[in-house]
Amino acid sequence: MDIQWYPGHMAKAKRLLAQQLSKADIAIELCDARIPLSSRNPDLNRMLAGKPRMLLLCKADLANNDATQRWIQHFAKQGIRAMAYDATPQKTKRAKTMMDQAAQEFYARAERRGIKKTLRAMVVGVPNVGKSTFINRLTGSATTDVGDRPGVTRANRWVKVNPYLEVLDTPGMLWPKLSDQNAAMRLAYIGTIKDAVYDQLELSIRLLKELLADRREITCERFKIKNPAADNAELLEEVCRGRGFLLKGGVYDIDRASVVILDEFRAGKLGRITLEQPPEPENKEVDV
Repeated sequence: MDIQWYPGHMAKAKRLLAQQLSKADIAIELCDARIPLSSRNPDLNRMLAGKPRMLLLCKADLANNDATQRWIQHFAKQGIRAMAYDATPQKTKRAKTMMDQAAQEFYARAERRGIKKTLRAMVVGVPNVGKSTFINRLTGSATTDVGDRPGVTRANRWVKVNPYLEVLDTPGMLWPKLSDQNAAMRLAYIGTIKDAVYDQLELSIRLLKELLADRREITCERFKIKNPAADNAELLEEVCRGRGFLLKGGVYDIDRASVVILDEFRAGKLGRITLEQPPEPENKEVDV
């Protein structure tokens, strides 16, 4: 199953974002803490080159904490300010502090000119990563539309946080060709890619296999799987038997099973799971 999804509104979003870049003093990039590599758009890396930036690993309450800390250390070695974010008041306050730190050069220039200029921060990331939720936490009110699905934000919008801070909520932006299909699958797992553009049955089987490989005991317990060695559709039948997903005549309701697998993973009901680990540092050979 190949996943390709680049609707017209994303091409438009990229053009609008490029137009607004010159108005932003810093960029706040959001990724998903469960897949910190796959949920970062490489196009944004190129577009934001040279712009002061910070990275929020969002939905950190759904990810493995130890893995998140290793990712933060990994990004720090690349010179990227990063923090775990879970939309709590404490983490939002810390994010504001990091924004101030990232904008020190901006503040210094304004101070030399004897003015207190409004800081303009651009919030960017892939769809459904939590951009609008983050902005609403910053402002303390529901100033932007929020939904647990991709494509809720469709236009750029500047939002005033206080007299000296404005943030730009941008539509989620994927890149034109999802050449890494493992990354595309993981984006689909977390709901970044709309359910309508892929085979949900196949995706749920792929996810279930990943979960069984990494967290066999809790996955078997959650979905009442007695034979984790079952393959493909038989795995969904295992879930149907265990959870009682049956249609009239005792037919397995595999459609319901596939939806439940994805929904319960996305809601964190299998615990805190990180599907990607930071790359191991290369061992440099030492001449003797």
